Amino acid sequence: MQQIRQSLLDLLFPPRCVGCGRVGVWLCDSCCAGLKPVLPPVCPLCGRPAAQPRLCSRCRQTPLQIDGIRSVLYFDGALRAAIHALKYRRVQDLAGLLGGIMGDYWRDHPIPADVIAPVPLHPARERARGYNQAALLARGLAEIAELPVRDDLLARVRATAPQVKLGAEARRENVRGAFHCATGATVGLRILLVDDVCTTGATLEACSQALRAGGATAVWALTLARAI
Repeated sequence: MQQIRQSLLDLLFPPRCVGCGRVGVWLCDSCCAGLKPVLPPVCPLCGRPAAQPRLCSRCRQTPLQIDGIRSVLYFDGALRAAIHALKYRRVQDLAGLLGGIMGDYWRDHPIPADVIAPVPLHPARERARGYNQAALLARGLAEIAELPVRDDLLARVRATAPQVKLGAEARRENVRGAFHCATGATVGLRILLVDDVCTTGATLEACSQALRAGGATAVWALTLARAI
């Protein structure tokens, strides 16, 4: 019944590429080919593009409390539109494609991990949206990486102000103590955090601190996009 309903909706309101408007798909092959990969050299800690593969000035001054962050693509153009559609227009069909792109990256650049943990939304925000976009991306990645997704390891225990207009230090302060991991829940685990966009890494750092407090031995992060 659900498939019939979806087929009727697609017939009446066919998907349009979020990048160019082409009818029939949410992200066409041409727009996919135009996505810009984040290529080395990058800062080995925060993953920010750099002239040399060494710690950037920000990480030398105030290093992030995480083992490392890597991002697949730059947050612009068609990818920005696709992430916006996934998060705010409820186009969940994009999650499989975008998560698969993350999986392809992981296959070429594997990060040692035992489990994948999506960055959680605050419960009120997840109820309003209907889903956590990071969890959807994590499932797409997990199909290729063949790792279990654990969305029970982290909880967002405090609602935070939007990060968009905040500077690096204000972002860190905004999410400080916003996440919780039960003591002992992650003992001995190497964890791969997954999120849609990384800007300064403040949210990922706060998650890493909570997971480390729960006993994790290593915490890396992989995001679909990198905002510069």
